[in-house]
Amino acid sequence: MSSDTSPSRIPKMLQEIPQPPKQLYVRGTLPDPSTHYYLTVIGSRKFTPYGKDVCDTLIRGLAGYPIVIVSGLALGMDTIVHEAAIKYGLKTVAIPGSGLSDTVIYPASNQALAKKILESGGVLLSEYEPDFKATMWSFPKRNRLMAGISHATLVIECDIESGTMITAKLAMDFNRDVLAVPGSIFSDTSRGTNYLIRDGATPVVHAHHILEALHITPHETHKEQEDVDALLSNDDERTVYALLRQPQDRHTLIRSSGLPAFKATVVLSSLELKGLIKESGGEVHRV
Repeated sequence: MSSDTSPSRIPKMLQEIPQPPKQLYVRGTLPDPSTHYYLTVIGSRKFTPYGKDVCDTLIRGLAGYPIVIVSGLALGMDTIVHEAAIKYGLKTVAIPGSGLSDTVIYPASNQALAKKILESGGVLLSEYEPDFKATMWSFPKRNRLMAGISHATLVIECDIESGTMITAKLAMDFNRDVLAVPGSIFSDTSRGTNYLIRDGATPVVHAHHILEALHITPHETHKEQEDVDALLSNDDERTVYALLRQPQDRHTLIRSSGLPAFKATVVLSSLELKGLIKESGGEVHRV
């Protein structure tokens, strides 16, 4: 565990907010803010399958860029965010509502995730003493760090009355960009994001919208990938397409997919009709 009480070592973005932290405790090494873009990604604890898929798709689209994913280590969407960042090779910073000692990391069920974050080269950060146990008031207070440390905040799902909305509104107050994923007008978990968009947040439906907000020029391959992502309509299609990074014969591909043979055949037919794959020379490959 390392701590730093020198204001000069507190990230500049956090020095600029009202009531900046007087000290920070850090496990791991924060990526250089002069060469990385910090993006806070948050959402509802009661996430939906839609929110989970959106999170995975958007963070996958940021792979390969100098972007640091920040979230709060909470149950629900925060957990999905950190896991996706690790999965796609992005650095991730977790800011819990507790200190950073293993015995007090909150929630306790995410202690394994905290360890995984550190092992992947990520960071745990808190302004609380290492052995500080989370309280009701410590979470709203830490939300200002999540909003303040990042260049932009992306909200995937939330209700209007939620801690996620508090963080989003703090980001607006700090003059940071706020991005939000639109959702069904009938879904409670999209009421907050739809409200934020109405209030001026940037709507996000593709990863390149995030890159634009961060003033990052997309790679050409990224634009092509966005087109592919739009055509992949379910997890089965995404699974099979991902397996085709290298051409495979049909039988090996079906076995690797873990899908029943009839379902895999339907998926392959669908991908071929969409012009994403073709079979030639005894192998299936991407077009």
